[in-house]
Amino acid sequence: MTEEKFTSEIATLKKFFTIHCHGKKHENIKTQTSSINFQDKTYEYEFELCDECFKLISYSFDRLQKCPYDAKPRCRTCSTPCYEPYQWKKVAKVMRYAGIQQGLGKVKKFFSRE
Repeated sequence: MTEEKFTSEIATLKKFFTIHCHGKKHENIKTQTSSINFQDKTYEYEFELCDECFKLISYSFDRLQKCPYDAKPRCRTCSTPCYEPYQWKKVAKVMRYAGIQQGLGKVKKFFSRE
């Protein structure tokens, strides 16, 4: 996986988890940092998440770092999934909720212009 693809995947996860955690009004949201190593580089990221969401996004980062594919496939269509089934269901819920919220936000913007 290229560095550009890796940073794009991280940004997507960060955005979706933030939308989910804040949208679901999770308690005890706090600023947390994470160091992620990829291809001999260390990336520092800061998140505004609850502990449960932070643990799940950290798990997702770990899986992303270990993805064996150069051209990373979409996780839901991967022939060799690296997520544990229980964890995958939790991440899928986050992604589904955040995706719907993003879509609704675009619709709201479209109608508020007129």
